[in-house]
Amino acid sequence: MSEQAEPTGFSGPTGGTGPTGATGPTGLTVRSGRVRTARKLLRRAGRREAGLFLAEGPQAVREALAGGHVREVFARPDAQPELRSVAGQTGLPWYDVDEAVLAELTDTVHPQGVVAVCRVLDVPVGEAVRPGVRLAAVLADVRDPGNAGTVLRCADAAGAEAVVLAGHSVDLYNPKTVRASVGSLFHLPVAAGASPAATVDEVRRAGLTVLAADGAGELDLFEAEASGLLAAPTAWLFGNEAWGLPEEVAALADHRVRIPIFGGAESLNLATAAAVCLYTSARVQRAPRP
Repeated sequence: MSEQAEPTGFSGPTGGTGPTGATGPTGLTVRSGRVRTARKLLRRAGRREAGLFLAEGPQAVREALAGGHVREVFARPDAQPELRSVAGQTGLPWYDVDEAVLAELTDTVHPQGVVAVCRVLDVPVGEAVRPGVRLAAVLADVRDPGNAGTVLRCADAAGAEAVVLAGHSVDLYNPKTVRASVGSLFHLPVAAGASPAATVDEVRRAGLTVLAADGAGELDLFEAEASGLLAAPTAWLFGNEAWGLPEEVAALADHRVRIPIFGGAESLNLATAAAVCLYTSARVQRAPRP
């Protein structure tokens, strides 16, 4: 297929693994329409318009393939033979490209060799945090994409069953968010865009207690554990990296809980605080009952 005849959208082949069967370079260049179209997904406006996003790196692409979220893959000819095999079994388009093309599709200095175009997967809050969920994380106005992705990864590792990016939080599909989640984005329901107040309403409707992680909380984490509070289905509410939870958002919680600081540190960063809170809840909830 010549570059001139190449389609510019995402309606690529539905059978096989690309125009050449993924056995060698496809001839795509940085000027190819398919590459230019995929590059638009580095921008939020492009992602919204297409309903698609980019996932970079072997682990992210592996999990996206396992979940059935991938539309097409761009990779170095010598990269990830096991992923190539999976894509081939499902009939997904796979395009062998050079480093210049990969650099166009990533925002990193050293691309990881494989990039997938994926379908967006966020769901409404009420679908993510539903009755029966025992542990969830709600991020309110979290702006740093690396932190958001790391909290998502921590929530997944701790066994949380939902994550919500509420208010003016960073775009879930920002390439840095996706990369920092290291595939966890594809493991659990994620909601985005609802206000903190609307999110808390949905969380309570599902039967979860809402705990705000707050450095000035009336309970410390150990007191909350000793009281039995953490044994209940819980949604942890985490605030912005720089200024934490606004008073009006913290006031939505059933309790405010602080992590005790025993040394001279002023505070913990967001991702560390989230890991401590989520793992403490997970340990309490999973402890054998007397």
